[in-house]
Amino acid sequence: MNTLPSGDSVFSDSKSHYEILDGLRGVAAIMVVLFHILEIFSGGIHAKQIINHGYLAVDFFFVLSGFVVGHAYDDRWNKMTIGGFFKRRLIRLHPMIVIGMIVGAICFYFSASPLLFPTISQIPIWKLLLVMVIGFTLIPVPASLEIRGWGEMHPLNGPAWTLFFEYVGNLLYALVLRKLSTKILAILVFIAGCALIHLAVTSPNGDIIGGWSIELAQLRIGFTRFLYPFLVGLLLSRIFKPGLIKNSFIWCSLFIILILSFPRIGGNNNLWLNGLYDSLSIIILFPLIVCIAASGQVKGKNSQAFCKFLGNISYPIYIVHYPLIYIFSAWVVDNKISLSSAWPIGLVVLLGAITLAYASFKLYDLPVRKWLSQNFMR
Repeated sequence: MNTLPSGDSVFSDSKSHYEILDGLRGVAAIMVVLFHILEIFSGGIHAKQIINHGYLAVDFFFVLSGFVVGHAYDDRWNKMTIGGFFKRRLIRLHPMIVIGMIVGAICFYFSASPLLFPTISQIPIWKLLLVMVIGFTLIPVPASLEIRGWGEMHPLNGPAWTLFFEYVGNLLYALVLRKLSTKILAILVFIAGCALIHLAVTSPNGDIIGGWSIELAQLRIGFTRFLYPFLVGLLLSRIFKPGLIKNSFIWCSLFIILILSFPRIGGNNNLWLNGLYDSLSIIILFPLIVCIAASGQVKGKNSQAFCKFLGNISYPIYIVHYPLIYIFSAWVVDNKISLSSAWPIGLVVLLGAITLAYASFKLYDLPVRKWLSQNFMR
């Protein structure tokens, strides 16, 4: 279980709006949902995962996050305080964190499973509510409150771990990174890239999967996975000059789908090869996709509306879909359902996640952010 978009449109008050990057974020977010729906049928064997590298979507989101933050805020510090920056980021990101935890709490007992989650039915309501309230703050819960048993820092909504690192990145940016010269930033990108390659090729599983636990080893994975993509995205926002590439949304969408769907390579005897694939996808391919996408334009009302829709649901679908996955996975395991029998329900889960995401965006996220902006950004 991995993955998350930053939730931002790539814009500032006076700058260009990269609609294609919004659309690509949505494409990758839907691939995340498919990855999680199909994950339960792998039996825990990485090579059997159908959308095998879907976990890399989180690293693509982190590249976008660094690009977004740098593009939107780098030249605004002469008229914006650190407090103002954090207000903007909290207003943009935090409302959906709250709704994601509420959805997670509601779905918690429906995912009770004597095989997958055997202890859920024994969890008292006070502990569930306490975990939900702590989840509202995005503070990782201690082991004593890990009520699901999967070792997650946010057991009601596992993918929220990426938002934890997103907030760490925003803190680092405001306090340190924005002040660094482009040369120093490039040096940090190089060091972070070396650390990422080392992590990937020496991984006991031959991949970079992990980061959702507060255990020391998992925190190392999480920080290593976050730092290079975020830093390279920030660097790109400073040095990249958009060109003009036709049909870039189509090509970049296909490219992302291919990278995330590519079968595992190397087998059990050469695990490092898959780690190399992971690291090079993050280090080279994802920044390249961002550059190509930022050099394109969306023409036509239907295409613009489609990219806007994908961008609008990308963050909501990421943060609300996994509670549905818990329920789906429990149903598959308890009833020993095969993929050939479960795919119609899996399709319902996908469509349900899209519907829930869009409803959350229109009926909750937009009005809440509007109210917060009007009352706290004066």
